[in-house]
Amino acid sequence: MTSPTDDPSPKLPRGWLRATVVSTVAFVFVGAAAGFVAFLSQLRGAEIAPDRKADGIVVLTGGSSRVSDAMELLAAGYGKRLLISGVHPTSTASDISRTLPENQSFMTCCVDLDRTALTTRGNAEEARRWAVGRGFKSLIVVTSNYHMPRALVEFSHAMPETTLVPFAVVGDKWREEPWWTSASTLRLLLFEYVKYIAAELRVRLEDFGIDLSPEVSEQPAGLQSRRPATAQAN
Repeated sequence: MTSPTDDPSPKLPRGWLRATVVSTVAFVFVGAAAGFVAFLSQLRGAEIAPDRKADGIVVLTGGSSRVSDAMELLAAGYGKRLLISGVHPTSTASDISRTLPENQSFMTCCVDLDRTALTTRGNAEEARRWAVGRGFKSLIVVTSNYHMPRALVEFSHAMPETTLVPFAVVGDKWREEPWWTSASTLRLLLFEYVKYIAAELRVRLEDFGIDLSPEVSEQPAGLQSRRPATAQAN
């Protein structure tokens, strides 16, 4: 006869394991939600002129009106020179000039093109080289509002001694409708939030000498040639 103490079913451990899994999932979900809210709190809903001038201006391609806004800052004297980072290899200064006829004179005197950067991390590295070569100690960083948090993570990590002044570009769609009413905008923000967290994690690991994600320029040449037909989507 089997005694009650011989029952092999570990009811208590199984229930404890289930509770632990549920608690962990709930904790991760709440943490992710809180992080997303904190990420959204960094996004500006309107364009605000920089509160100071800088030595140079860097604009990251990939979003509407970024370059035109950066050119306006240059024309207004907010910086001595402008770096357009992430330009497609086939694009020339004259191509860009045709889209910005009111600022053509600045294209010949005060604008440099970076055709090397493929990612936000690459933008930061190329901007660092450009700033060091020019002797610039401060930069205005121009990119879309949703992209600015990740851009600042990468730029601050690449050039910790450089003063960075953000100028967040706000698209027409962002102004016209709340982000929570647009499925496409919500997807964009969630995807950007994931990339922002990944960038934060990567730079913190790199501070400890751990590089889990080498930049594209460090990868085999065959992989570098697979550049998209348009400017890099940051």
